[in-house]
Amino acid sequence: MTPIANLRRLRQQAPHVTLFVEADRRLDAFELYVRSANLANRLYTKSIGPDSNVALYLPRGLDAVVAIYGVLMAGACYVPLASGYPEDRSMRILRDAECWTILVNETPPSWIVDSGIDVIDVTTVGDDSPIYDPDLAYNKESRAAILYTSGSTGTPKGVTVPHRAITAFTNWAVSTFELNHEDRIASLAPFNFDLSLFDLFAAPAVGATTFFIPENLKLAPARLVEWFQKHEISIWYTVPSMLGLLALKGGLAKRRLPRLERILFAGEVFPTPVLEKLCALLPDTKFFNLFGPTETNVCLYWPVGRARLKGSLPIPVGGPACQAELAIDAEQGELLVKGPCLMSGYWQAGKAVSILDERGWFHTGDRVAVNALGEFEFNGRLDRMIKSAGYRIEPIEIEQILCEAPGVLQAAVVGIPDPLSGTRITAAVVVERQDHASIRAHASRRLAIWMRPSFYLFLKELPVLPNGKTDYSGISRAIEEKISR
Repeated sequence: MTPIANLRRLRQQAPHVTLFVEADRRLDAFELYVRSANLANRLYTKSIGPDSNVALYLPRGLDAVVAIYGVLMAGACYVPLASGYPEDRSMRILRDAECWTILVNETPPSWIVDSGIDVIDVTTVGDDSPIYDPDLAYNKESRAAILYTSGSTGTPKGVTVPHRAITAFTNWAVSTFELNHEDRIASLAPFNFDLSLFDLFAAPAVGATTFFIPENLKLAPARLVEWFQKHEISIWYTVPSMLGLLALKGGLAKRRLPRLERILFAGEVFPTPVLEKLCALLPDTKFFNLFGPTETNVCLYWPVGRARLKGSLPIPVGGPACQAELAIDAEQGELLVKGPCLMSGYWQAGKAVSILDERGWFHTGDRVAVNALGEFEFNGRLDRMIKSAGYRIEPIEIEQILCEAPGVLQAAVVGIPDPLSGTRITAAVVVERQDHASIRAHASRRLAIWMRPSFYLFLKELPVLPNGKTDYSGISRAIEEKISR
């Protein structure tokens, strides 16, 4: 079932079941349906429907949920912008996705007002009975969302997610993790991140309740544990860096989370020693490693075997998920994927352009191998892409912006191992004058927070290989040595 079909079913069978909670605000199935239908009606009056893309500039929470379901109810596609995006990156996405309408709550920032894009305040959408009750027949290949990731050309790249992929993931997640209406789910993933599809669509499919984690608890693990206790959270899907904070600074040796039955994680490598520590602190919780780029959402998963967590030995990414077909390119060891979980393509010139090979395989760029137990293991990337804080980041996008800073001649961005998050973004910079503070300030203005280098190495020139290419391995070693001093 599509998300709207699931919501329509809940409105009829369990209208007063609470689906989403944000602080002291609650949204049940009936209220979500009515508000979404009214938003869909508002969009119709602006000739927005199938084949339209609608931007969202909203914080995580109930208003964003209404916006997403309202856009889908209108048959349109939602394009989420993160509040952490710099203005110019947001504008590039709006132009690329051809969004002429943007949904906000209350007063939008000046750059939106000055852009000429039509603005709708979601908080003004009423909760009275809708004039027209949308009941579209969805084509499974119709686009539901465009999620922008870092692009290898230095420009954000739009991954087009069809209803087919969301349905495949929802059905798989409900079955695999035995979701039911009594589950209480913690939500932290921003809506421009594919982890959010679980919170937005899998949880409501069974009438479970999703609680939005307050922003001020993201870096306060001890208080987050208290919040989990208060709300009796039973399942959480998040990134390893957040779980690392919980393991190291959450005070779990003294506090227990008996209701936390399942933890799912994805987006980056989870350092095995940290995972082992967290498993010991939560002895009754089941852990699952989910794997896949945004283009496939989840295509592999591994139920964590505690007895197999040994030292720094990487954990497997497991076996097929979401009905994915998997293969390994013999020449490069690259993971190839087919199946209903795949994107429609990259958004280019007003349509989704598929990049499948002649046999229908998507080339992920991830190097994998199969171990003696038949499980897939992740062996890194074929390209320079960095996975950090759950995001896939192309270094060239950061490098281009750093080189726009006054006085910067060259920049090289690398990811280095980090015992907590798995990977840390760092930069080597060649400058003509030593104005380090202005370079950091420039990065803060122009880069999303998860793309900002946490460490800078200032050099007279970048090291090169005998063939004249930049020696990224040498840069990584130099930065690691500098940090370790």
